[in-house]
Amino acid sequence: MKNFIKNYYKNKEVSHIENQDYYDSFAQTYENKRGQGYHQMIDDLEISILENYLHKTDKVLELGCGTGLILKEIDKKVSKAIGVDLSEKMLEKAKNRGLEVYQAEASNMPFEDNTFDLVYSYKVLAHIEAIEKTLHEIKRVLKPNGIAVLEFYNRNSIRTLVKKIKPSNIISKNITDNSVYTRYDTLKEIKCFFPRAFNVKAIKGIRIVSPAFFIYDLPVIKDIFYKSENLLKDTPLAQFAGFLIIVVENNK
Repeated sequence: MKNFIKNYYKNKEVSHIENQDYYDSFAQTYENKRGQGYHQMIDDLEISILENYLHKTDKVLELGCGTGLILKEIDKKVSKAIGVDLSEKMLEKAKNRGLEVYQAEASNMPFEDNTFDLVYSYKVLAHIEAIEKTLHEIKRVLKPNGIAVLEFYNRNSIRTLVKKIKPSNIISKNITDNSVYTRYDTLKEIKCFFPRAFNVKAIKGIRIVSPAFFIYDLPVIKDIFYKSENLLKDTPLAQFAGFLIIVVENNK
């Protein structure tokens, strides 16, 4: 596969789009609040959902791996874990963690067909305008009967309502979290994006009942909400989560 990647970069320059500038700017402060409170809850639940579909012999791809916070945990659990991201600055931090990562657009990845047993993507697909092209690219690199765990932003959720009324988060000088393309989808719309070969196996959700991130800075209360989110993530209430996670099988 490394020879294939080498030839890919020899013949094609990585495209630079607005999303790359945003995440390059974000890279410097991205991990400031990670590993604690709200962000740790999100990471923990995302990893726990993935664990249900991982096998020790799997070759796994994270689409939009960022600085490698989740990828480094998955790397311990499978035969091979690889990440791709658009941001060179984010990838520098992932490489410093000893992870195998590549810079590429989600809609044009430098991997051969049928390469991965599982592909997952968190907090990324909602920021990709060419979503259907990207999903077909995920299908291409997935093996037959491979699994994809894909997260979208849910239009029908408490989180979306809060996002509409709260001030923007400052990412860096002159840049806020509203500076990047963001799409909020319904479950019905998400299913329409999928290639026909994608068979939905499960619908899971995170941030179902948590009204705001600061709750996870409050003693006792944070534990109640953490346990509630963990219990509800696999229930029918998942369809109302801020982060909708759709598990599909690639029936090529």
